Amino acid sequence: MKYIHRNIESTLKKYITAFPIVAITGPRQSGKSTLLLSCLKEYRYISMDDNRIVQQFYNDPNKFMTIYSDKIIIDEVQKTPEIFNYLKIEVDKDRNNYGKFILTGSSQFMMMEKITESLAGRIGLLTLLPFQYDEIKNLSPSIYQGAFPELVTRKYRLWFDWYASYIETYINRDLRQLSNIGDLRDFRRFMQMLAANVSQILDMTSFANQIGVSVPTIKRWISILETSYIIFLLPPYYKNFGKQITKRPKLFFYDTGVVSYLTGVETFKLYEQGPLAGHIFENYIISEIYKKELHSNAHSSLYYYRTNHGVEVDLLIDKKSVMEFIEIKKSHTFRPRMIKHLENLKQYFNNGCLLYEGETISYTKQIKILNYIDYLT
Repeated sequence: MKYIHRNIESTLKKYITAFPIVAITGPRQSGKSTLLLSCLKEYRYISMDDNRIVQQFYNDPNKFMTIYSDKIIIDEVQKTPEIFNYLKIEVDKDRNNYGKFILTGSSQFMMMEKITESLAGRIGLLTLLPFQYDEIKNLSPSIYQGAFPELVTRKYRLWFDWYASYIETYINRDLRQLSNIGDLRDFRRFMQMLAANVSQILDMTSFANQIGVSVPTIKRWISILETSYIIFLLPPYYKNFGKQITKRPKLFFYDTGVVSYLTGVETFKLYEQGPLAGHIFENYIISEIYKKELHSNAHSSLYYYRTNHGVEVDLLIDKKSVMEFIEIKKSHTFRPRMIKHLENLKQYFNNGCLLYEGETISYTKQIKILNYIDYLT
């Protein structure tokens, strides 16, 4: 299969001329290794998923570092945490040798813990998520089937079975490396409950009561799912616009295919006519925008806005000098009531958008009515 170029490539190339070490984190199967092997052909590649490489390091770490001392890609580096101190030593021998090591990992927590301890000031950090829409727009990307590279390139053949394997591997292998999770059946049920409540405000107390565990356990499980790139939380925008603001975050999944698998949405008909259609559509749009911001290293901040009086905007993008407000509706028909909250809050933003499934319409200079594909491209 021909390599599909990723938007993060330009940022990666800049980073390897500015940092001795570059680390790329992201979920398993998001394309990290493929990206690096395609873009950095002059680098040697080793994987800490390979027990022979791991044993080679532990048997004689100093010799290992002499063999793999420059222009090296180390995949799943978090599996050998002791290597980080040796990387520090190698980098400090020649701090101006940029792009010396490229690291990848699928556990944000395990990577960041070691980076903070050993490599602060020596490393540039990037995140690679599944495909963005504009990377694969000619390959019929799916709103409800996700965007993992392997699925897209094989045109979603047996996609539901693929997610079954992906989640099973995550629960039975990755989780045990991250934490003592407790009862795996309860955790699996928790993931299903999260998927059924996607794009909604997170209520940890309700989940704890329904599963029969403590709120601290729910908090720990949420943290684990965040650090392993299954979910992300969208915080509320706290700036007071003269209203009492909701302060709990909203829940989203990085990939909508995981949501569909966990909730049994196996066909387009089940997606389109099911009770989660609007929530999955909102998750899709927000995750796409989140990918764009992360892959371009834009340093923007994403929020939602909701008051206790029912005023709500689905997404706020704070670009420091510009504030953009976005409403998301799964509808092919525009009605003025869809943007009533944008109209009420327009004094607080530079640009406002309604993203929906209908045609792009000329509206006002400050508020745009856009087909979601027009926005994503």
